[in-house]
Amino acid sequence: MPSIFELALGQDFRKLHPMLQKRFGVDIDSGYACVGRGVFSEVRCGAWWTVPFLRLGAFRNILFPDQGRNIPFTIENYPYVDGFGRPTVTFVRTLELPRARRRRFDATMIYSPQRGAVVDYLGTHQHLATDLKLEVLADGTLHLQSTAQRFYEGVIGFTFPAALTGTADLYESFDDDRGVYTIQMQVRNPVTGFLFGYRGEFSCTFPRLSDEDFPEHLKPHREESRQ
Repeated sequence: MPSIFELALGQDFRKLHPMLQKRFGVDIDSGYACVGRGVFSEVRCGAWWTVPFLRLGAFRNILFPDQGRNIPFTIENYPYVDGFGRPTVTFVRTLELPRARRRRFDATMIYSPQRGAVVDYLGTHQHLATDLKLEVLADGTLHLQSTAQRFYEGVIGFTFPAALTGTADLYESFDDDRGVYTIQMQVRNPVTGFLFGYRGEFSCTFPRLSDEDFPEHLKPHREESRQ
């Protein structure tokens, strides 16, 4: 079965750099995961008035107010079938900050035929969901952009006004000369401007999978059926 990114990109998937095809080809049927380890050369936050928003996101591993340089991180992409029978891939980034502090971005992604897009569930409880717009650039870079954010909890479900959310733009490439993946991301709000961002590089391993191999701590604490 094609990976969730192959389904979303269609023929454009083959335009990705071959190493990005391998990285974003993770799927149950592929039989492997992708674990990246590297360094963010820079992690930065917006102006002081963005800090309360970032602190709120930290409670559910969505955003956080820390910043710094040369921060080691891992990103773990493991495929599994969620409780609703959907092929799912984890995108969990763990940052090792000074003084033994650790921060996580948690995301799980599915492909939605109904929406015709990858749906990105953010945080530990999948309360936030956003469709991803995917674009392959001429050099094989993947550009990923989030769209409107939807909130789900119990019987409640609504789309946030744009002024209360941030749009994430992420670019991921492969540097052939140095044999590393490069990544840069920024989140901007249409009213307050820049909220959060990082840039860095990493190397990947592609561990083979069996039913016993999945790290359970990567799964969300709660799953959401609504897309």
